[in-house]
Parts: sequence; structure tokens; C-alpha cells
Amino acid sequence: MADETFPGWHGTTILAVRRGGRVVVAGDGQVSVGQTVMKGSARKVRRLAPGGRDVVAGFAGSTADAFTLLERLEKKLESAPGQLQRACVDLAKDWRTDKYLRNLEAMLIVTDGDQVYVVTGAGDVLEPEHDVAAIGSGGNFALAAARGLMETDLDAEAVARKAMAIAADICVYTNGNLTVEFLEG
Repeated sequence: MADETFPGWHGTTILAVRRGGRVVVAGDGQVSVGQTVMKGSARKVRRLAPGGRDVVAGFAGSTADAFTLLERLEKKLESAPGQLQRACVDLAKDWRTDKYLRNLEAMLIVTDGDQVYVVTGAGDVLEPEHDVAAIGSGGNFALAAARGLMETDLDAEAVARKAMAIAADICVYTNGNLTVEFLEG
């Protein structure tokens, strides 16, 4: 996410794996500003519970922007309980069209245990192929590793942990200090 409008900041790695009736969302704990690690134990995967059903969300990008988006998502889920897809689509529409929100620099992975979505400020609400989704600086490394590990007999959590360890070995903006949340489908 490093460009002229987002100088010196690098994201994180968030990975979602669906397997065996369970969805696991894992995120590393590193926060970097330029070449400096500011914090190694940030919690970028959170459990939300608006409207009764648990939802797990992981974010990459600016923390303040992500928290703003998570608050909006919670409100959308409260107004449409049990309708994760609708809440994500409504959030993506607001994010793309609202004058304030469209400047937010973050991405989300959101799941209710049945559905998994990647939500972006470009208006995307994407369901992953192959039951794996990843975002952030190390997202492509984690995605490739997890897709390869899906060929094994490992459960969802083991796939996520191994893939995140591989990403942390490759991406300098990702560490091995994980937050892991899961939901049963």
C-alpha cells in the first residue's frame, strides 16, 4: 500500500482459511512505519457480535481507518442481522461513494463462519476461490502457501498457522506474532 498518498506505511498479513466446517482468520502483529517496526503485538483480527451472530474481521492498512470501517460494518450488521453479504455490500457502497470514507486506506476480510468476503474501498466484495483469502503486504505469500497446504490433510488452523509462518519468513512487514480467531460454519 505504499504510494504517494500513503507514504512510509506498510500493511500486514491477514489470512482466512475455510476447511472442515470451520473458518480461521489469522493476522500478524507487526506495525511498521517506513523501515521501523513500531509495534510487534498489534491485534488486527477482531471478533464482532452485532445482532447476535459472531463475525470475525481482519484488517490491513491504516489502523484508524480500519477501526472506522469496522464500526460502520457493525452498524450495518445491526441493521441487517444475520445478513453478512448485505452488510458488506452496503459498507463497500458507502466506502466508495462517501466523501469522507473514500479516503480511508484499509482492506478487510470478514466472515460469519459460513461466508468469507474481502471488502475494499474500490467497491469490491469478493468471495475467495479455493476457500482461502489473504490481504496485506504478505498477503500473496500467505495465499500461495495456504493454497498449497490445502492439498494436505491439515485442518484450517494448521493451514493458516503454517502459511502465516511462511509469509513471515518472506515479507519484512509481517511477523510471527499471530492473532487467530475461528468460527464454526
